[in-house]
Amino acid sequence: MKILIAVSSKEYSGPTLSVGMNVSRAFKAPTTIVDVGEKINEFSTKDVGMAHERIESWDFYRPGVDVLEWAFDYLADKEFIERSDIEAGFPKNTLVDIGGNRCEVYLKGTVCDNVNLILRNGDIIAELKDEVQKHHYDVTIIGGSQKRRMAHDLIQYIDSSIFVVNKYDLNQKYKILIAVDDSPNTRKAVKYGTRVSQAFNVPVEMITVSKKDEFGDGYTNAANWAKKFLRRSNISFGHQFLVGDPVQVIYEVAGDNHIIVMGSSTQNPLLKFFKGSKPLNVMETCKCPILIVK
Repeated sequence: MKILIAVSSKEYSGPTLSVGMNVSRAFKAPTTIVDVGEKINEFSTKDVGMAHERIESWDFYRPGVDVLEWAFDYLADKEFIERSDIEAGFPKNTLVDIGGNRCEVYLKGTVCDNVNLILRNGDIIAELKDEVQKHHYDVTIIGGSQKRRMAHDLIQYIDSSIFVVNKYDLNQKYKILIAVDDSPNTRKAVKYGTRVSQAFNVPVEMITVSKKDEFGDGYTNAANWAKKFLRRSNISFGHQFLVGDPVQVIYEVAGDNHIIVMGSSTQNPLLKFFKGSKPLNVMETCKCPILIVK
């Protein structure tokens, strides 16, 4: 298991980083924190290339270094990294530039083996897609972007499960809401939801929603398997069979105090682009965090 946490600013990424590191703690997973700064113009790129190992003015040349330094300070304050790394401080002038618009810092984590800081420069969607594709992350954690299309595109094009930290309140006590049906990714969603429940030490609610006033064997069997799995995991849970439009029902049940966990859609990508999918529609409708499991 590898986790990627995407941060974008000191002002708005606190909840994203907080949630992400708690998920990392639950999975004990190697974790990378990435900021995608603005693309560096050709003139600045040449200057940066000439500086090599010591770049005294990266605050100017390398957009995004300040966000990475803020993330380091957050990790240090919460003691997510080893004392020796904290005492050494953020190595602003010795970030390792490995090419391809990517620089990195390796740190020793306290809740997982490694906590890496990555700075990429360029288009956000393209850079995150490339990061996930080349380094094989299992879960990408992003903030609830005010640009709804951006979150939509990230879910569509990034080849990992996506946790959208949408309107997350650090003072709110959340429950986990798992949508259970007969889709191929439901079992994986239940397993992920269980681990997130353990991370935040909160109970699980499960719902199985049918548009008709009947539930076939597929839905029933999926619900029975999920109940058995949660019992074996010693997780407190409840389950309901509900009738109605799935997106509307999930919206009503979730309110603003749940973290929704559901499997991703397996329908044709072209249809998904034009018509959307159940997970995408839930993400765009609900006012709480959502984990879409692929």
